[in-house]
Amino acid sequence: MNAWRPELGFALAALATWRVTHLIAAEDGPADLMLSLRAKLGTSVFGALMDCFQCLSLWIAVPFAFVLARSAPSWVLAWLALSGAACLLERLGADRAALQMEPPSFPENNNHVVLRSTQDGAEN
Repeated sequence: MNAWRPELGFALAALATWRVTHLIAAEDGPADLMLSLRAKLGTSVFGALMDCFQCLSLWIAVPFAFVLARSAPSWVLAWLALSGAACLLERLGADRAALQMEPPSFPENNNHVVLRSTQDGAEN
């Protein structure tokens, strides 16, 4: 990443951290590989780690932070920032999905009396 500006390097590493973390924690993966791996790990420590996006993002961010950082203090900063960025991206994605949900249905409003001129639907 030395050829790129630091901002671009961080942005790419943050996106990559989110992508890999999301793949492992929330997707079935190609040929259901992640799904079967999660099933095999079950309730073990590693199985629990795969179920927690925030926890997993800390581990996934480690190699990306090594690519970005040039010293130990900057590595710690990059590590936590990449994990934080991945968590923010995950929350943003979750909010977008919530906006696409169908509106709630209220059975008491199914007769739509308010839209009619009279109770039986006839015009006055």
